[in-house]
Amino acid sequence: MNPKQAKERIAKLKRELNAIIVAHNYQRPEVQDIADFTGDSLELAQRCVGADAEIIVLCGVRFMAETAAILNPASTVLLSHPDAGCPLADMINVGELKQWKERYPKATVVAYVNTTAAIKAESNICCTSANGIEVVTSCLAKEILFIPDQNLGHYISTKTNKRMILYPGFCDTHAKVTAEQVSLAKQRYPQAKVLVHPECRPEVINLADAALSTSQMLRYAKSCNEKTFLIGTEEGTLHPLRKQNPEKEFYLISDGFICPDMKKTTLETVIEAMQTKSNVVIVPEETRIKAKQAIDRMLAIT
Repeated sequence: MNPKQAKERIAKLKRELNAIIVAHNYQRPEVQDIADFTGDSLELAQRCVGADAEIIVLCGVRFMAETAAILNPASTVLLSHPDAGCPLADMINVGELKQWKERYPKATVVAYVNTTAAIKAESNICCTSANGIEVVTSCLAKEILFIPDQNLGHYISTKTNKRMILYPGFCDTHAKVTAEQVSLAKQRYPQAKVLVHPECRPEVINLADAALSTSQMLRYAKSCNEKTFLIGTEEGTLHPLRKQNPEKEFYLISDGFICPDMKKTTLETVIEAMQTKSNVVIVPEETRIKAKQAIDRMLAIT
């Protein structure tokens, strides 16, 4: 099946199933192009609230599909590839979180959205890379137990007056970028604006012009008068950046900026999931209700 035929098949399945397709900015270009909506984790969460569709096809990773299922219990949520997970989300389990909560009983638990539904259910509030500063600042407690990404937590700590207790998790893809790579890229493109994701190491963020979520990068690039940009996040983000700004140039800081799990989804896996109604993501109701409270608190602030 060629790409044109695949897109036609997906459009037909969407009509037959009364489905919508949402895709993260890290997805392959052809997958982003067949989506009804693309965005970062916050935008996908907002978009999925009350989605008027019988089926939501989530082109991303499992925790994103779980979030869609949490917010839309009346819809069936299909994950675009059965094995698309998130190593960062897997770095903490409920048992470990409970131990940390016992160690810091006065702390408010802020869970990065890159966590499982079970972890969200044990947390006070969720955040994304786009609204983390806003969420942490809104908390009444002086102590914040931030899970699981220590780099994002560290970045937020530089923007608030809270005492941040950081769980030692990290995104393997973003953590691979080094300050040396940024310096070398800046030597090659000295006029470029450097935009990195706040999951990057502190020393990388210190060399950047801005630390932004993927959709914040899109808005920044569109409004900025500069013509050249160095991008420090997963390569999928280059597609919408170039699509929305054809007159500007975008380069990755590192050629290895690829999330293997995000790249598991293809047009063929989307078709397979829709044709067979497979990869259904189900969150147990007790967990769903508790996790939804943490997500709703986030959405109420943003």
